[in-house]
Order: sequence, then C-alpha cells, then structure tokens
Amino acid sequence: MIRDYTESHFTDGPYTRQVFRRGTGPAAIIIHEMPGLHPLVFRFADRVAAAGMTVFLPSLFGTPGKEISRGYYRASILKAVCVQREFSIWAGNRSSPIVDWLRALARHAHAECGGRGVGAVGMCFTGNFALAMMTEPSVVAPVLSQPSLPSAFFRKVRKAQLHASPEEVSCARRRFNDEDLSMIGLRFRGDRLSPQERFDHLTAEFGDRFEPIVLEDADAQPGPIPPHCVLTMHLVDTPGSPTKRAEQRVIDFLSNATRGGPTP
Repeated sequence: MIRDYTESHFTDGPYTRQVFRRGTGPAAIIIHEMPGLHPLVFRFADRVAAAGMTVFLPSLFGTPGKEISRGYYRASILKAVCVQREFSIWAGNRSSPIVDWLRALARHAHAECGGRGVGAVGMCFTGNFALAMMTEPSVVAPVLSQPSLPSAFFRKVRKAQLHASPEEVSCARRRFNDEDLSMIGLRFRGDRLSPQERFDHLTAEFGDRFEPIVLEDADAQPGPIPPHCVLTMHLVDTPGSPTKRAEQRVIDFLSNATRGGPTP
C-alpha cells in the first residue's frame, strides 16, 4: 500500500500538494474520491502500475492511507464544501481552480515518463476533473468515475452539468476528433450523486467518443454508503464480476491510449 510509494510534493501556482508515485512506463494520474486517498484507491493504483504504468496519486484532501468510515466520509465532505478557494462544488459551467494544478502535474509527469501522453482518472468529487484536464495537451486518456460535481441535491438543473467550462468542453471535443482520442465514464444506475442526466449530456457532447459504463446497483459490493464508488469501495473483487470487468476495461484503456495503441 502506501509504503510501496515514493512521496514528494509538487508545486504550481498557489498550490502545493503531496504526490505518491509508483511504477514505470507512461503516466496515469489517479485523483482520489471522498473521503481522501484511502487504501482502496491505492489498491486500484497498484493494479494500474502492475499493468506497466507510472501512477501519480495527488492528495487533495483527507489523510493519505486512512481507512474509510462513515464519520470520515461526512467530515471530508463538510471540509471540501468550506474550501471554496480550490473546489467550486456548485459550479456547473466551470471547473475547480485546483484543475490548473492537475494540468501542471500532467505536464510534469509526461516530461518524466514519456509515452504518447498521460491518463487521468477522476473519481466522485473529482470525477469531472479528468474532462477539464483535456485542455492540457499531454492528457490523452480521461476516465470519469461516478462524476458527482456539480452537486445536484438542491437544483435539478445541475444533474446534467459537467463542472467544466464551454471552452474546456469544446477543446476536449476537438481533441477527441483531431487526435482520435476517447473517454470512459462509469456509474451505478441508481446513483443519485452521479445522475444519468450527466452521462446523457456527455453522450450528446461527445457521441461515440464517450464510452459509458453503467452498472446495476446489484453488481456493487455492499458498503457504508449506497452503490457509488465503482473502482474502489463498491468493486466486487472477484474475476468475472461486472465491476471487475469495468476495472480491467479502464486499465486497458489507460495502458493502450498512453502508449499510442488502439482503444476500441
């Protein structure tokens, strides 16, 4: 787990954050979900590294390595709501300021690791960050796992919004076509935090360049919250399970796209 990673700090603009690194080969930036960089995020990163990639795990909030609990989860949400400087959780048509830092990290990772480019996996609170990162030319393989911003609890109109500016969306659409790139999204069918309307919007914007993977709630590993975390908490870690197949699809996508191979 965390002891197998090299820890450093990366600074760009006003932000400095811990980054954990492991592996060799092209880079993949794995941006953790709520409540933080917990052990199941490290587990997923281990598997990406084992597929021949260098994984970069930035710590944006929470305590790296701390186990998930209901109390920890709620405390992290409350803290993120209060830190408006870095995260714009209600913004539907613009990305969070911390995305600029993530783009800089992608440039740094690509310069060090080579390959065609960098993969970016966002999860939950950070799910749509991978889309907004497409304005950085080095990012070639975005994965949006249960993208949950902007929060739609108080305004239904936010259900379809992408937490990215029109310019960021337009850039991604242009790059998908000009560079023959694509994007994956994952969610559970009944997930109210990551509504179907958001996937419908992504399909409308990107057509068959967007690959939606929608899993049934019954496919999820039971956990302290309803089915939501496709690649971590609610992954059924059994060969052949729907979530395990989804995990493998993401790893194959990252590996192929960052090396310049086919991503069917």
